[in-house]
Amino acid sequence: MQAKQLWSLWQEQLQPYAAVFTAPGFTRFVIWVTGLAVNVEEHTLTQSLLALQRPDDWHAAEAFAEYGSWDRDQVARRTGQLVAQTPNACWHGYHVWAGDDTKVHRGSAHVWGTCTYHEYTARCPNRATTVRAHNWVCLGALLPQDGQPACYLPVSGSLYFRASQMPGPGSNGEPAPTFRTKNVQMVALAHQQAAALVGAHLLVVDGAFANRNTIRPLVFPAEGEPRVEVVSRLRVDAHLCDLPPTQRPRGRRGPQPRWGRRLPPPRQGGRWRGGWRDGTAFIYGRLRTVRWKEVLCLWKPLGSDLPIKAVVAKVEGYHERFALLSTDVKLTGLQIVELFCARFRQEDGFRDLKQRLGWEECRAWTQQPIEVTTQALFVVMTLLRLLQGKLTAAEGTAWWFHPPWNVHKTRPSVLDLQRLLRQHAAGIQQGLSDWVATRRNTGSAARGAAVN
Repeated sequence: MQAKQLWSLWQEQLQPYAAVFTAPGFTRFVIWVTGLAVNVEEHTLTQSLLALQRPDDWHAAEAFAEYGSWDRDQVARRTGQLVAQTPNACWHGYHVWAGDDTKVHRGSAHVWGTCTYHEYTARCPNRATTVRAHNWVCLGALLPQDGQPACYLPVSGSLYFRASQMPGPGSNGEPAPTFRTKNVQMVALAHQQAAALVGAHLLVVDGAFANRNTIRPLVFPAEGEPRVEVVSRLRVDAHLCDLPPTQRPRGRRGPQPRWGRRLPPPRQGGRWRGGWRDGTAFIYGRLRTVRWKEVLCLWKPLGSDLPIKAVVAKVEGYHERFALLSTDVKLTGLQIVELFCARFRQEDGFRDLKQRLGWEECRAWTQQPIEVTTQALFVVMTLLRLLQGKLTAAEGTAWWFHPPWNVHKTRPSVLDLQRLLRQHAAGIQQGLSDWVATRRNTGSAARGAAVN
């Protein structure tokens, strides 16, 4: 892979963002994002510019991150539209989105928007049980891959604050944020992407979001908002009821029943009507045998007007059964299990954002730099994964490193993509310099013609 061709592919992916920024802002955005991808040290703005050997751009880039015009909603929509253009953008007929929240540690109480949280992973005595962090509610696309785990591409996110620890106004005149629960934020993120893309949409979330406040606004949206189906986890003691009878029982007076008879809870799913069904699906890294049973029913928290499909499944390699729900009753139980298990790729995405792209190395202290730095990292990781698809389509598996000590490695990682960019760093620097010079010359010529 030649550096010129690599830069051309990278530049092609960045071009759709040109309409979101001003002309100087887009130039600084491209420099920043490219530096984050090439940088081998701490992923700060300064180190990213040094990785491109552009220290003279530091003042302009710092001002852009601190005060520049940056429409975060439009950037998120453009990222989602880029993902939707990939050949494998749909899965079982849906644009599939994964939603979850994650904490990004920040050490100082003076950083805007931080809250204190109990650290559940602090199992050793020399780690703090209470940490200060930003809590991000994130949404990303899940793309299927034949014979491999799904690919997660982060698209958008919003900060969650505790009601008792709400931050004040931003330093650039931003108003003080109002309290919104994680459920409300997740609904807003899903509707944002669904409104920007044509087609059916499905959100996969963990059991923490399996409640009325999340599911009903997505399935029964307000006027003008798109419908988003939901796949999530059920409690093993969930209150399930059969669908109501279509005809009034003979001799019974009063209104038509809205609920059918109560069904056994998911922990007793073997007692549901119908037999067990068998199949195989790519789950948690390999093909696994799945034995499941499904039933159309009503779930008490969602009301009697929303039928769901409940699934209990025995997955090879796991002792406990999976108890899941889907608001799309047309999906099979096997597809529901496959989609829910693919959600775990979002956790891998959080790991790559923090360990490979330096999400926790952010040095921003005020509101706008904190928010735009996180979005810049989302854009970088998504562009890297999209670049991976283009390189694989053009060259197969020859472009990424196959370690002789790990013969079982079958797919490239974010680190492999970064290695490739760093290997051609000199060519990318030259291509970026030529591109910036061309834009400046074009802009100067346009201003001169306007004056004349």
